[in-house]
Amino acid sequence: MTYDMVVIGGGPAGCAAAITAKRAGRNVLLLERGKLPRQRVCGEFVSSEALRLLRDLLDNSQILDRAVAIPSARIFMDEKIVEAAISPAANSIPRFEMDWVLWQAATDLGVDCCQQYIVQRIEGEGPFTLHANDQSFAVRSVVNASGRWSNLRNAMSPQVSGPKWIGIKAHYAESQPAQSVDLYFFQGGYCGVQPVSESEVNVCAMVRSDIASSLEQVIACEPNLLKRSAGWKLASEPVSTSPLIFREPTPTEGNIILAGDAAAFIDPFVGDGISMALHSGSMAAQALESFLSDASTLEDAAEHYGRQYQQKLVPAFRNAERARRMISAPRLLRRAALSMMSVVGLTETLVNKTRARIV
Repeated sequence: MTYDMVVIGGGPAGCAAAITAKRAGRNVLLLERGKLPRQRVCGEFVSSEALRLLRDLLDNSQILDRAVAIPSARIFMDEKIVEAAISPAANSIPRFEMDWVLWQAATDLGVDCCQQYIVQRIEGEGPFTLHANDQSFAVRSVVNASGRWSNLRNAMSPQVSGPKWIGIKAHYAESQPAQSVDLYFFQGGYCGVQPVSESEVNVCAMVRSDIASSLEQVIACEPNLLKRSAGWKLASEPVSTSPLIFREPTPTEGNIILAGDAAAFIDPFVGDGISMALHSGSMAAQALESFLSDASTLEDAAEHYGRQYQQKLVPAFRNAERARRMISAPRLLRRAALSMMSVVGLTETLVNKTRARIV
C-alpha cells in the first residue's frame, strides 16, 4: 500500500498533521520513535491561540474542560516584579496527558499509529520510500515533526561551543499555588512555575550547564524562587534535555515539510511552543492537501507551506529573539526595560508580539 502521507513524530505537531490529513480523507501513517505516554521537558503553558486549535483537533475535550486556567503572568528579575494579564486566559495542561489524548484522537480517526519506530532514512524527492525498523513504506508526502535532535536532521545541526543550554522539568506539590505563570530570571537562565492542579506546580528551567545541572541548583539561583520552594515536595521524576540551540526557522527540506521543533525552536519563556507545534502541523497537512487532491505539484505545496510559515509563524520567532537579547543584556539595560514593561498595557503588547499570526 502507498500512504498519502507519513508523519514522523507523535508529539503535538505530528498528531495535528495526522489528524488534519485524516479528516481530509487521506490514508496516513504516524510513526513515533518513543513510547507514549511520556514526560517531556515543557512549560506546559498552552496559549489561547493553541487552545482553539486543540479543541478542534480533539473530539473529546475533557482534558481542556478540567485544565487549570492561567489568566496572568509574573516576571521576577533583578529584584523587580512585573505583572501582566493574559487575555484570553491560557491553560496549563501536562504534556504527559496532552500528547496521549492527541495520539488517541489520531488512532480513533483511523490513522495508522505506530510507536517505537525509528526512521533510518528517507529516499526520493516525491514519491518517497521511508525505511524504519527494517520495514519500507511507500508514501506520497512526508511531514517531519521528529523534534530538534532527530537522526534525520543531525547533518544540519550546528556545532555547540562553550557551555550548553539545558532544559530541566519536574512537578512539585505546592499548597494553593497562584493561578499565574511565574518566570524567575537569573544570570545564566530562567525558571518557569505554573500550577497544573490545585496542589501541584510544573517547574521548568532553561539554564547554562556551567550555572546549574539540576532543579535544586536552579532554584538556588533566584532568591524569590528559593523562598517559594521551601515547602515543595517532588511529585514527579525530573526529566532533562540538551543542548538547547536556536537556529533559523527551516520549514522545508527539499519536498519534505518540517513542523514543530524540527522546523524551529522558539524561546521557551514566551510560552508559545505548543501553539507553534500545533499550528505548524495543521498548516503542513493543509498545504499538502492541494497536492494530494491533484490540484498542485508537491513542490508547489511545499513552497506554499514555506510562505505560510514565514508569514504566520516566523514573526513570533523574531520577536522572541529580541526578548531573549533584552533578558541577556547588562543589568542596567535590563532594569530600564523592566521599568518600561511596568507601564500598563505594554507588557501585554510585548506578549502578543511573540504569538503566531493565526486568524
